[in-house]
Amino acid sequence: MPRTATAAPPATKSTAILAIILVSYFMILLDNSIIFTGLPGIQAEMRYTATGLVWVQDAYTLVFGGLLLLGARAGDLLGRRRIFIIGLAVFSAASLLIGLAPSGQWLIGARALQGVGAAVVAPSSLSLLTASFAPGRERTPAVAWYGATAGIGASLGLVIGGALAHWISWRAGFFINVPIGAAMILLAPRFIPASPRTPGRFDGAGAITATLGMGALVFGIISSADAGWLAPRTVLALGAGAVLLAVFVANERRAGQPVMPLRLFASRERSGAYLARMLYMGAMIGFFYFTTQFLQDVLGFNPLQAGMAFLPMTVVNFAGAMAIPRLTARFGNAALLAAGVAVTLAGMVWLSRVAVDSSYMSGVALPMVLLGTGQGLAFAPLTSAGIARVTSADAGAASGLVNTAHQLGSSVGLAVLVTAAAATATGNGTDRAAMAGHVSAALTAGSIMLALCLAASLALVVPAEIAARPAKTPPERKQPWNTPASATQD
Repeated sequence: MPRTATAAPPATKSTAILAIILVSYFMILLDNSIIFTGLPGIQAEMRYTATGLVWVQDAYTLVFGGLLLLGARAGDLLGRRRIFIIGLAVFSAASLLIGLAPSGQWLIGARALQGVGAAVVAPSSLSLLTASFAPGRERTPAVAWYGATAGIGASLGLVIGGALAHWISWRAGFFINVPIGAAMILLAPRFIPASPRTPGRFDGAGAITATLGMGALVFGIISSADAGWLAPRTVLALGAGAVLLAVFVANERRAGQPVMPLRLFASRERSGAYLARMLYMGAMIGFFYFTTQFLQDVLGFNPLQAGMAFLPMTVVNFAGAMAIPRLTARFGNAALLAAGVAVTLAGMVWLSRVAVDSSYMSGVALPMVLLGTGQGLAFAPLTSAGIARVTSADAGAASGLVNTAHQLGSSVGLAVLVTAAAATATGNGTDRAAMAGHVSAALTAGSIMLALCLAASLALVVPAEIAARPAKTPPERKQPWNTPASATQD
């Protein structure tokens, strides 16, 4: 009989399990951002238009987010360790295909395939973490490391991607996934216990309608940048997306084993966490996408310099994330979440003021310090709120929803911000001035998203988290040593 992953493993083995989970999760997050510093080179080599370039990122995040729930369900039905290994194999093979891509269509197709692998690895990794570490003293630092990986993976991906794009090629960032993925595939069976399979079946209709619905919605938003909001293809795509998503929700209500159990939204804390994460990631993916272009096209940085320019954010992000267990014990998740989103909002508003004559230090680096601090504080509380008080039967689905909100928020958010940037009048200024104007408009829209994220956090997550805290038992009143207990009772 296979050994389950529900019991707390020995300290040495638990460290190995956490390391495998975090390295694998870091690898898929790395590719979510490693491509940013190579965007100018990719656009020139593959001859993408400004809006066509968006699909290099959105092909990955859309498939990633759309299939996450199915990937989570696959882990429950077929065994989380087995599915984790399969996902790593698909992701590594797709990375190789991206590195070898001879054309723009090949590149986008391989990015979509990479999203399939990521959609399996991400929920499996969080489910394995939840199953391997008991709630409280064991799980809190593990989730903190997981949250830190989410934030640092995005920031460090820019540094690594910039270095490789400058010294070798933008393709090199994808080749490095192959040996890393192979190593994790070999180590996983040795350290991660096999989890039992859960009887059931796949909700194929739910997965298909969710993925196609979100894809149509994003296509419609991006299409509006070129064709306008009233163009037939824009209206048709948005309408189809709305219909498909409505069918998805109706299917989930009727399905015996839905890919997204609607009961997960009965908790105000979890519902608020999913909404807040979508808004937060929509703003942050736009920050990475547009800031890398500002650094290269306006300030004249090369890819390596652009990647290194994110180091201030990476350092404070890591410091904030590592302080999470101590801060959580003192202040609670609610306070950290509210503070983290508020600090991120302040940094985004500051950064949105960039102009063609902005300097790196005052216009970019200092706002990044606020953004990194806020992200380091916000990610772990958002993750904890998304899986708060779920049953073991719903652990996979809840983990999938956390990552679905992360990736779909990135896809939809980036589409909205690209549309906001494209709608900005460029006048008769230089290309540098036009790019600066686009970046400022996009980050202003990102600031609005963060303001909505803060409102959702304060209205939904924070009150629910505070209400769920166990009430403190008042200290017992001391009795005189010679007074019978019955004498003190009313």
